[in-house]
Amino acid sequence: MTQAPYPSLPLLLVDDEPQILLSFSVMLRTAGINNLKTIEDSREVMPQLSRGNASVILLDLSMPHMPGIRLLTEVSQSYPQIPVIVVTATDNIETAVECMKSGAFDYLVKPVETSRFLSSVRRALEMAELRNEVSSLKQYLLNDRLEHKSAFSSLVTGNKKMRALFLYVEAIATSHQPVLITGETGVGKELFAKAVHNLSGRKGDFVAVNIAGLDDVVFSDTLFGHKKGAFTGADQTREGLIAQAFGGTLFLDEIGDLNEASQVKLLRLIQEQKYFPLGSDIPRQTNTRIVVATNHDIQDLLRSGRFRRDLYYRLRAHHINIPALRERREDIPLLLDYFLDEAAGTLQKKSPSYPPELVTLLSNYHFPGNVRELQAMVFDAVARHRSGMISMESFREVIKQDLASEQISPKQGVEFADFLSGITGRFPTLKEAEDYLISEALRLSNNNQGIAASLLGLTRQALNKRLVRQNRSE
Repeated sequence: MTQAPYPSLPLLLVDDEPQILLSFSVMLRTAGINNLKTIEDSREVMPQLSRGNASVILLDLSMPHMPGIRLLTEVSQSYPQIPVIVVTATDNIETAVECMKSGAFDYLVKPVETSRFLSSVRRALEMAELRNEVSSLKQYLLNDRLEHKSAFSSLVTGNKKMRALFLYVEAIATSHQPVLITGETGVGKELFAKAVHNLSGRKGDFVAVNIAGLDDVVFSDTLFGHKKGAFTGADQTREGLIAQAFGGTLFLDEIGDLNEASQVKLLRLIQEQKYFPLGSDIPRQTNTRIVVATNHDIQDLLRSGRFRRDLYYRLRAHHINIPALRERREDIPLLLDYFLDEAAGTLQKKSPSYPPELVTLLSNYHFPGNVRELQAMVFDAVARHRSGMISMESFREVIKQDLASEQISPKQGVEFADFLSGITGRFPTLKEAEDYLISEALRLSNNNQGIAASLLGLTRQALNKRLVRQNRSE
C-alpha cells in the first residue's frame, strides 16, 4: 500500500461504533492516508489534543458521555486551526446549520459515499496544511534566520531578495503541495528545486526531467510507465518516473511547453493522487511531490490559452520567482570567485587572480543567460589561462558577440529618444545622443575606456577618437 505524504499529524476518527471506525479507516488507508488515530470515547479527544495536535478530526454527533455538538464547540474554541468534519446519521437541516455555525468544516450524512468522503477529507487536510504553512512562513520571515544554510550552499548570493526566497523555501519545504518555480534561463531553477527536496525530509529520490517537446504519448510513458504489450515495442513492463520518485520529488522542467492533453493528465495526477500506466486500467496511488519550472511568462501563456488556468492554480500553491542576475549585480563578484575556484578544481589548475576591471566589465553586462552564462564564461577563461592574472579578453569576446547579435527594436529606439527628449526638451540631435551614450558608458565603467568601448560596441581606438573630437569641440 502506498503511503501518502500527509498528514504528518494524526487524523482523528471519533465515533463510538467500532465498525464505523474500521470502515472509515479502510477507506482512508486505501486512499493512501495512513496516519490515523481512532477514538471511541469522546471524553478522550480534548486530552489527546492537549498532548499533541491533530491534522483533521472526523466527528460523530450521537455519542455517550460528551455529545458531538458540544465537543465540536470546544474544539473550535480551543483549536480553531483544526478542521472538523461532522459525519453523522442525523440528516437534519437545522442540525447541519448549527454544526456549521459552531465551526464545522463540513457536514456528511451516513452512509456517506466514498468519493464524497475522501474529497472532504482531502480538502480539510489541504486547509490544515495551508494554515500551518502560513504560520510557519510568518515565523521564518519575522525571525529572518535560516535554519539550514547548507541546503543553499550551491546558490551563491548576498542578495536580499534571494535570502527572502531561502526563508520562503524553508517554510514551505515540508508541504506536499506542488511548487511552481519561475525565472529566466540560467537563474538556478533546478538548484531551488533540489533545495526544496533536501529540506522536505522526504526519503525518496529527487528525479528531474525536461518535458519540453514531449508529445502526449511520450509524456505519459515517461511519467506513468507502461504495461507489457501496451503498444508496439513494449515488450516488457516499465516503471515511470512517478514510481522512481516514490516518497520523493519529481521535478518537471519547462512546464510551459506541455501540450494540452498532457496538462489534463498532470492536473488529474495532482488532484486525485493517482495515475494509470499506459495499457493499464488499474490506478496506482502516488505520494510524489511535484515541483515544476518554466522560463516562459506564465501569465502570457494563460492569456493566450496555451496553459490551463485550473492546472496553473494547482501548481502555484507555492511560487518561487527567481530574480535575474542583472537584478542582483552585487552577486557577480561572489559568483566570479566561486566559479573560478570551481573551474580551477575541475581543470586541476591553481585558481587564478583577476584584474579589478573584470568585475566592472561583468557588472555592466546584462547576462541574458544569467548565472549559467557567467559560469560558462569563467570556465572558458580558466581553460585558456596559462599563468599570471587571468585575461579579460575571452570575457570581452563573449560580450562583444552578444552585443553584435542584438538588434534595437523601433520601440526601444523611440523610448530612448523620448528619454533624451526629456533631458534636452526636444528631439535630440545625433551628436547629443552620442555624447550622452559615451558619458554614460564611462560613468558605468568607472572611466575605464576599454570597458566603456565594450559597452558601446566600439574598439578602444574608435572610442578614443570620439573623445578627442568631443574635447576639441568643447
